[in-house]
Amino acid sequence: MTHWQKPPFTRDDVQITQRETLYKDFFRVDKVTLKHRLFQGGWTGELSRELFLRGPAVGVLLYDPNHDTVGLIEQFRAGALAEPGGPWCMEIVAGMIEDGETCEDVARRESIEEAGVEPYHMEYIANYLPSPGGSDEKMHILCGLADLSQAGGIHGLDEEHEDIKVHVLAASEVFAHLYEGRFNSAAVLLCLQWLQLNHARLKQG
Repeated sequence: MTHWQKPPFTRDDVQITQRETLYKDFFRVDKVTLKHRLFQGGWTGELSRELFLRGPAVGVLLYDPNHDTVGLIEQFRAGALAEPGGPWCMEIVAGMIEDGETCEDVARRESIEEAGVEPYHMEYIANYLPSPGGSDEKMHILCGLADLSQAGGIHGLDEEHEDIKVHVLAASEVFAHLYEGRFNSAAVLLCLQWLQLNHARLKQG
């Protein structure tokens, strides 16, 4: 059995010898040549990795504790084209962090843009790396408490070709169908599991 311990290596145990930008538009792809220390001692030889640069992002799960409902959005996602159920995904509200913004700023902005709802209270849940094997994206997830009694309809920005449908669902219904495949992104699964753990506390206010 391995006991919990701090990681043996840090950023200083990686040497980047070359970095080349292969593509740059809304996102950027770099080719990075590097070497890193080995668990058994010594260093690797030089190796190259393509790195998809997305930067930090924020996702927010909308929850109405007074009506015990969850606000989720549904939209087309090109990365889900091969999914058996189709490329329209049930997700939490999300957006990229821009210069000078806090996580709460992004959560509030995107909640208004994508769901027409402004949370009155935020709780930070966690942060994680969605795909560290090939992307630098870091995702911060929050829960936004909001009045969802009037939420619904279609939202999104025309200039970003967004076509976002808002669903308000009973929390019990969402929990009952959590692992049946309708929720297929890490962010929504993590947030809904967190809500299950904190459900009673949030309902009590």
